[in-house]
Amino acid sequence: MILKVDSCVCNPDEIIKNANIRINSSLLKNDDVKFDCSNTIAYPPFINNHDHLISNWYPKASFGRTYPNVNIWIEDLKNTDTFLERNKVWINDNTFNLTEKDANQIVLLGIYKNLFSGCAVVQDHIPKQKHSYYNNNPINVLENYTQYHSLSLGNWWGGDSAEEEFEKTKGSIPFIIHLGEGIDEHAKKCFPKLKELELLKSNTLLIHGIALIKEQIKECAEAETSICWCPNSNYFLIGKTLDIDSCLKYGVNVVLGTDSTMSGSINLLEELKFAHQKFPYISMQQIFKMITTNAAKALKLPKGYGTISKNTSDLLLIKKHDEDPFRNLLKTEMEDIELLIHQGTPIYGDVKFFNEFNINKEEYYFFGDDRFVIGHPEKITDSINKKLGYKKDFPFLPF
Repeated sequence: MILKVDSCVCNPDEIIKNANIRINSSLLKNDDVKFDCSNTIAYPPFINNHDHLISNWYPKASFGRTYPNVNIWIEDLKNTDTFLERNKVWINDNTFNLTEKDANQIVLLGIYKNLFSGCAVVQDHIPKQKHSYYNNNPINVLENYTQYHSLSLGNWWGGDSAEEEFEKTKGSIPFIIHLGEGIDEHAKKCFPKLKELELLKSNTLLIHGIALIKEQIKECAEAETSICWCPNSNYFLIGKTLDIDSCLKYGVNVVLGTDSTMSGSINLLEELKFAHQKFPYISMQQIFKMITTNAAKALKLPKGYGTISKNTSDLLLIKKHDEDPFRNLLKTEMEDIELLIHQGTPIYGDVKFFNEFNINKEEYYFFGDDRFVIGHPEKITDSINKKLGYKKDFPFLPF
């Protein structure tokens, strides 16, 4: 399949105008079929660096106030209408076995939240699950990592000590930890403790880092430690976010994450827009790096993630609304995604492309006038509606 596009964003630093993109897939009926997609822009599929797939319920959960640290919100959360509504579908018994049917249905909701916003990779910050949890998903739910919830709460949701979890990485996979998610003394003590434990390393990924001061951010840059920025969630819960200016000044490998919809954006497209709204002087090219090449580096992904070439098995094709491919993302909605291909398999888009592949229609859901998606998310929502006794709408689902 050859797609003639307005432009191809191969990576944040290389854009090819009037490109012909060849899709590599063993599923194609005709390798040389051509489509005029001159009203579209080709991108590498996005990478969401931080989500909690089990917590993608809606709306956001709080009592309308901000908190000095997230630990207080975690207690408040349990009494919110949003949390209590999710409990009607699945109750966390603190085993965090998310392979069970009810839990896995909500996890799949989170996976589709990411898929429908152009993500081919999502990092689900949760205790390591059975291999089946990561296997056979329509997108890549990162499996190769270790985690620790936070130095303030410990690994209360499961796993070993921070030092033991880090040791398991052998320096080759990410060690992921919430850090400094607040503005009080409690949150400010986290970074010194991290250093004391000798966990400020090049394969460490810090989530949030709101409490970090300039000197500490500079130390992160020197250690090549990555930081995940979740501005929507940060402002909603804490009223403040990471010192992104210092991060960019010192060259920290900053990546972008949504957090869950209980506190953050409904998807990564909306997170991009929120970041731009709050920090309009940060170029969209820089923000684009946070969900592509920077993300691939932080998550230690295999070569090829976060970039594409004119011959590719991975593609995100989006309608053109702006001459600038990076600013085009500010005008992009879920419905503007013409085609999302992951490892040669079409997973979301317009049926005109679907019909060019030798694939089983029974394995896909068709909705609207001309849309398809891999799997059957409608069965998940039907099951949830049955348990609730009413129809539940999720804004990250385009049907």
